[in-house]
Amino acid sequence: MCGIVGYIGTRNATPITLEGIKRLEYRGYDSSGLAIIDAEGNLKIHKKPGKIIELERTLPSPEKIYGTVGIAHTRWATHGEPTEVNSHPHTCCHHKLALVHNGIIENYRNLRKKLESENHIFVSDTDTEALVHLIEHFANKTDNLTQAVQEALKLVEGTYGIALISSDHPDQLIAARKGSPLILGIGENEFFITSDVSAIIIHTKKVIYLQDNEIVTLNRDSFKITTLENEAVNAKISVVDWDVSSIDKGEFKHFMLKEIFEQPVSVENAFRGRLFPNLSTVRLGGLNMTGEELRRIQRLQIVACGTSWHSALIGKYLIETLARIPVEVEYASEYRYRNPIIPPETVVIFISQSGETADTLAAMREAQAKGARALGITNVVGSTIARESDGGVYIHAGTEIGVASTKAFTSQVTILSMIAVLLGRMNNLSPTFGASYIKEIQKLPEKIQQILDTNDKIMEIAKTIIDAKNALYLGRGVNFPVALEGALKLKEISYIHAEGYPAAEMKHGPIALIDAKMPVVAIAPDDMIYDKIISNLQEVKARNGRIISIATEGDKRIAENSESVIYVPKTIYTLQPILTVIPLQLLAYYVANLRGLDVDQPRNLAKSVTVE
Repeated sequence: MCGIVGYIGTRNATPITLEGIKRLEYRGYDSSGLAIIDAEGNLKIHKKPGKIIELERTLPSPEKIYGTVGIAHTRWATHGEPTEVNSHPHTCCHHKLALVHNGIIENYRNLRKKLESENHIFVSDTDTEALVHLIEHFANKTDNLTQAVQEALKLVEGTYGIALISSDHPDQLIAARKGSPLILGIGENEFFITSDVSAIIIHTKKVIYLQDNEIVTLNRDSFKITTLENEAVNAKISVVDWDVSSIDKGEFKHFMLKEIFEQPVSVENAFRGRLFPNLSTVRLGGLNMTGEELRRIQRLQIVACGTSWHSALIGKYLIETLARIPVEVEYASEYRYRNPIIPPETVVIFISQSGETADTLAAMREAQAKGARALGITNVVGSTIARESDGGVYIHAGTEIGVASTKAFTSQVTILSMIAVLLGRMNNLSPTFGASYIKEIQKLPEKIQQILDTNDKIMEIAKTIIDAKNALYLGRGVNFPVALEGALKLKEISYIHAEGYPAAEMKHGPIALIDAKMPVVAIAPDDMIYDKIISNLQEVKARNGRIISIATEGDKRIAENSESVIYVPKTIYTLQPILTVIPLQLLAYYVANLRGLDVDQPRNLAKSVTVE
């Protein structure tokens, strides 16, 4: 969601910043722009609604827009439609400042009203423009641009990640953050600013993750980080441990398909070095909790959004089944606003692929303010949730570019299964069952690959439903959240309306929608409630519903009630979601691809939702 790239050094900033925002296209955006200070010290701004290619078509040649300091941005509209005037960068009255911004300025109306009373002229509908005029207000009073930015940000309510350049200070680039990620990249005689490290990984792996209320001033040969109160910050330099090959599609048409096929490896990465079958247990040192502290847990709350919320629902089944500890699952967007009750001996787990999801981060801070121990499950090293949580676990899924999450989901569920084993062994889970469960986890990558090998069959099934207007996904028990996730994937990327339901709840409303045109996808593995879901499918069949079933290998009975069947290997009941979700990911992918849609960048969606 929105992307920032800034550069200051000795090279031409135009191609560097443009290439940077191209690498952020996966995050979701609806306009783009850049600002460069040219060799004569003039500020040049170019911006355009639509894809970055539309911006490139309007640009003069790099030689005609040459400058060694610049900023670029991809915008996901919040305030104001995606038009050229609302696109970033925004500038001030005298066209000397250019600003790009991620986040939301909540008090922008009051700021704008005050600035307009002082004869500042506004041209856009955005909240961001109020900030650049506010900085101009203070810049008119001092020659110290950093101080002007500090004074302006002290008046701001809301969240921001910003980068600013000025034609009056052509050898400086200033950036600051509060609630929206921002990273400083350190190169050889050059510096980079970005909201996502993937934008600059081809230039440097040395980075500093800026903290809230920090501001960095970049000169051509040095940088200085301070707080808004101008206190010096001694920041730690980190080294990014992945390379550009992880953000390349390779032989695959889309990142989403590549990431689906990476799941045998990503699931193995999630459990590698953490399973100890000989000891019948799991080790997750990042939780930062002693055995005694783990044994004292009386209740868990799991908080997340979107796909991560679905993994949290599965985590509830896992932990309650294996550890017999009650678990509540909460939407992060609701959690912080309802004054949640967190009893003593309660641990709250926050799940976010990016580690920057605004609602989840705010919910975590609320839980910590109430004295709760907050644990994070995230994919991104150095993310805000990773830094601010009291402990946690990295899923090690690797970079996920596709907006519709796939491998992060299965890795999250893998981590939750290990937490369930760990807590179960602290309570009543026997060594024998613990060891057998761990061995089943270790078999998952091979079983995932078996499902991926049926790829062509799933594509053929997808052809039969590409004209559907609606779809219903049914599951029971631990596979009910899988139904929710399968439905979410279909509507995210194919724009077919889809809903997930507990199969037995179908009779309480959705059954009225079933006809010969509506696909019904049933997750029906051979388990203790198999007969129940077969009965539900017979109800669908009696109303001419088109049934696509996900079933266990060797199940002949399911075909009697299904138009199509996709088989998955057998596994332990609570591990089924890691397998049953794979065909649903592929089904959604092929439906969207056959419909000719942009699979990796579905409309209106963003990869990392960094605003409420």
